[in-house]
Amino acid sequence: MADTDPTGPVMDRDEVDRALARLGAEHEAIETSLLALQDHAGRRLLEGARLTGITEERWTATEASITLLWTYFDAYTDALRTARNIRSRRRWSSREDLVELTELLRGDAVTVAGGAAAADAPTLHASPGKLSERYSLVTLVDRMNELYATSLDMVVAADAVWSALPARIDLLAAELQRTSRLAHSVGVRPGEHPAGDDLERITRTLAKLREQVVSDPLAYWKRAEGSSAPGGGRPDTTVYDREARALEDVRREIDAVLTVRQDAEKRIVRLRDVLSRADRTLAEARTARGEVLAKIAATEVPVVSGPPTVLQEQLSTAAEYRRHAQWHRLSPLLESLEQKAEDELLRARESLTAVTAPLAVRAELRGRLDAYKAKVARHGLAEDPVLVERYEKARRMLWSAPCDLRAADRAVLRYQQAATEVLGTAPRVPDQGGSDDRRGPGA
Repeated sequence: MADTDPTGPVMDRDEVDRALARLGAEHEAIETSLLALQDHAGRRLLEGARLTGITEERWTATEASITLLWTYFDAYTDALRTARNIRSRRRWSSREDLVELTELLRGDAVTVAGGAAAADAPTLHASPGKLSERYSLVTLVDRMNELYATSLDMVVAADAVWSALPARIDLLAAELQRTSRLAHSVGVRPGEHPAGDDLERITRTLAKLREQVVSDPLAYWKRAEGSSAPGGGRPDTTVYDREARALEDVRREIDAVLTVRQDAEKRIVRLRDVLSRADRTLAEARTARGEVLAKIAATEVPVVSGPPTVLQEQLSTAAEYRRHAQWHRLSPLLESLEQKAEDELLRARESLTAVTAPLAVRAELRGRLDAYKAKVARHGLAEDPVLVERYEKARRMLWSAPCDLRAADRAVLRYQQAATEVLGTAPRVPDQGGSDDRRGPGA
């Protein structure tokens, strides 16, 4: 607001009364604001804190601004009191009184000592070399508003950070201690497990963060974009949030280790059972291979390998980890072993299937031969010489050792073809169910 030219028209009594009423209301509002700032919890904390960094710089400037505020306010109060005294001399003010009031209310009639004015020189463009500086009441109010806004902004920002972050850091630190104790109980320690190293780093970071927040809160204040209101912004919780997420990750890791501790015995017993079944299956495959080699000729029988000793060694290591409560090492080992054990059991079963395949082929040929024999018998053709001759030949091949599967397969096929030809030319003989079955036994 621009200063009024003191050489302008002299104010009349009504103008003086209105100006005094407005200035009185402004005086009351400013006094209320200054007292509130004086009693603000953030200001009291700043006065008693050992500050560093940007907060220390800002608070030094803010203390000077608050002191200057009261100096301006006292000058403003004195000027207003003087104006009121002049107005109260007479019910109807004389022209001399009105001239004096006009000068006091509109002109640069408020004197501020040079030292105080110099402290605000960058803002007020005052000359620091002067012994005193003169201002109008309007200019003085503007200056007080500016100083109050910047001072309150600094106090509110510091108080907001102190109100938000230290308490949250303390809560997180308490949770960190509980997690650290739990981690130690399950063997998760620095230098032995990544989660233990993370806990140690989080502990250092939180301690440093709390120290910095307490001594330099403004370093953790993020001003709102485009906001000019005092205290417009929010505490910067970036570091805190990052460490809280890191602690949550560690907690999940500890939970996984605890789960291992609770289920370790069952899982180890289950692993022993799976590996034992795999060993028994491989032993059965080796026995079956010997039987196949003795009973089946002219066929390739795969070699059956023995059980891998490394899995048994790892299982012994897992049991050792459990006995010594090294849960953090047991957890990944069990997960790996469980997958490997299932793979080993599957391999053993596949080996048994591959080894016994020739016996399955022989059993299938035997079944097909007997089925066709039963078929021709139902039609009264069991004594057919050709069929009898071919059946006996195929039977000798299939029930002798070693069995030549390729020759036996050809013999069964010849018997099947002969039976089909005989059944195709023979008169129809109804079976017991009265149906004429001309289908092959495999149908």
